[in-house]
Amino acid sequence: MAAPVTAAGLGTLSVSGSFTPDWSAPHVPGRVLVVGGSGLSAQSLSALSTVRTQTVISGLSLAFTPSGESDEAFANRLEATGLKVQPDYVYRKLATVVNDPGYPGNDGFASGGTNVTQNYLTRVRAERAWTFLQGCSKTPAGVITAVLDTGTDAAHEDLQGRVLPGAHFVGTTAATVDEDGHGTATAGLIGATANNGKGLAGVIWGGQNLLPVKVLSSTGEGSTSTLVKGVNYAVSQGAKVINMSLGSTVAGATDKALDAALTAAADSAVLVASAGNTATDGVYYPASHSRVIAVGAVGALDGVLACYSARPNEKYPRPLDIVAPGGASNCAGATAAQQMLILAPGNKYALAAGTSESAPLVSGVASLMRAANPKLSAEQTKSLLLSSVNRANGLPSWTRKQPYGQQRSNVGAGVGLHCQVGVRPCSYRYEGQTPRSRLSRAACKSYPGHQFRVALTPSRLTRFTCSVDQTGAYRRAALML
Repeated sequence: MAAPVTAAGLGTLSVSGSFTPDWSAPHVPGRVLVVGGSGLSAQSLSALSTVRTQTVISGLSLAFTPSGESDEAFANRLEATGLKVQPDYVYRKLATVVNDPGYPGNDGFASGGTNVTQNYLTRVRAERAWTFLQGCSKTPAGVITAVLDTGTDAAHEDLQGRVLPGAHFVGTTAATVDEDGHGTATAGLIGATANNGKGLAGVIWGGQNLLPVKVLSSTGEGSTSTLVKGVNYAVSQGAKVINMSLGSTVAGATDKALDAALTAAADSAVLVASAGNTATDGVYYPASHSRVIAVGAVGALDGVLACYSARPNEKYPRPLDIVAPGGASNCAGATAAQQMLILAPGNKYALAAGTSESAPLVSGVASLMRAANPKLSAEQTKSLLLSSVNRANGLPSWTRKQPYGQQRSNVGAGVGLHCQVGVRPCSYRYEGQTPRSRLSRAACKSYPGHQFRVALTPSRLTRFTCSVDQTGAYRRAALML
């Protein structure tokens, strides 16, 4: 059993700027968050001495609202003494309910003629990333990837040997136990064991690199305090990618505590979050955080955002960064075969849909990229990942622009873009010739000094751009798959 995680081992939270708490947003009743802890005035210390408090991490504490007083009134009283106070906002898993009769939990029907497959892996061209990495003599395995969710069923047959001990910050069961199923589904999309003859394949093939961090309860709810602890814990354990298939409609600027934790975490980890499952509320938080990759979803059609996917609007203009397959849900014309095949606790499999399913695909890509390129920083990985998706007209083709400026995730291009950065160059050999006109110095201007060595490409893969320096060495290679 993993050793208990204490507040002292989760770092210190540093928050700056003015506070504008939103007490109308969903929050945990009966308590408030007090930000800061050093240099308090005598008046502040006196106010806190009369109430029950609990340390979340250094620099962040819970103060429990006295009986007969509202949370907002209690917060106002503390603020009057100079304390910085905010709600402990509620965050929930982002999952939609598929209403097809054959979806688990509904009436069901004889579906012997329906063969549900992982067509989403084909659509994001995961197999080309695996092939590319193998051509570079690399195993298609990822770095430590944290899954902030409801826990992960480590005993599942398709996750054997894949799951680290992790930690739980809500409930009483270990992070490797999942009473809800949402976290197991998310973890499976990222890293279900591939090529084992069972179930399905995750984006990252193998290795013990899935870090379950239980921040959502068995009912799928967590709070600012659990998320802050979860984010800091993931960073402390060396996670290079953090997946958050969860969110809230709270305006991110009002959750100063989580905002600060995410900002600090982004220095070392690629942060990925589901954008949300309502089309009219804008991008949810934490996906709307400026340093988080906001992932929307396409359903059965690559050229159209899924009916449920969050998207920018006039009130909430924050754009989506990437869209990836998330299942058809209950959109018009949806069928069971168009949903996402996922893992479920107890060695089971199920169907699901939502941006909770699209975000893990992007996290898997980022994990492969950082494993293939150990010297890439989190910010470089994020920039390269976003530059590898296609920006042409309409989602159906990899080379067409997409509505709203979104880009559909392309695993092959994301990983193939940088097989090795700043270490030794790798080789990937094709037969054929690359026309000289396709070599472009402009392709590597943003990343001077990053060197790659790529052999010639066949005519069927002529959509290939790279640049060559004065010595003839390839500077940057981008497989436009």
